[in-house]
Amino acid sequence: MTPRTAAISRATRETDIRLSLAIDGDGASQVQSGDGFMDHMLTLFARHGLFSLTVDCKGDTHVDFHHSAEDIGICLGQAVRQALGDFRGIKRYGTAHIPMDESLARVCLDIAGRPNLVYNVQLTDRRVNNFDCDLSEDFFKAFCDHSGATVHIDLIRGRNSHHSLEAVFKAFGRALSEACGTDERAGAAGAVPSSKGII
Repeated sequence: MTPRTAAISRATRETDIRLSLAIDGDGASQVQSGDGFMDHMLTLFARHGLFSLTVDCKGDTHVDFHHSAEDIGICLGQAVRQALGDFRGIKRYGTAHIPMDESLARVCLDIAGRPNLVYNVQLTDRRVNNFDCDLSEDFFKAFCDHSGATVHIDLIRGRNSHHSLEAVFKAFGRALSEACGTDERAGAAGAVPSSKGII
């Protein structure tokens, strides 16, 4: 199988990002987002989705981490879309329920070519360390817009915001990994998983 990889560069007046992704990776990552908590979340995403991921982001964090979080989401979405090529043979759908102690998150994902995010995550804290928890939604919105995926994220229960977001990012990794997986029943050449014949 042709390696499903992508390398994305994005430079603006707000951020300078280099991101590489291997869909069929081993869970190894090197992440320097500019925020320790975001590094932790992206590391968990890669490890539990078995993606190989590198992220190097230099952003205007003296202003806010918002631009960095959003632009990393943009780059990751572009990388997934680029790495999957014409989408032949993929399962397209993925679902994961992930507990993290008292927290339970569900992510349902469709690589449909139609970007949409439904984000139902109510947290008890506005911040974890220096990370503004609202930025996780901005990250996922940017990912959806640039990958063409529909993603439903629900925090079913949770008390500790760190645990809750950890469950969300782990579930996102597992659901995306499942959706990117190949389906042997699609045939040797692999069919596009849509009645339209195109995603």
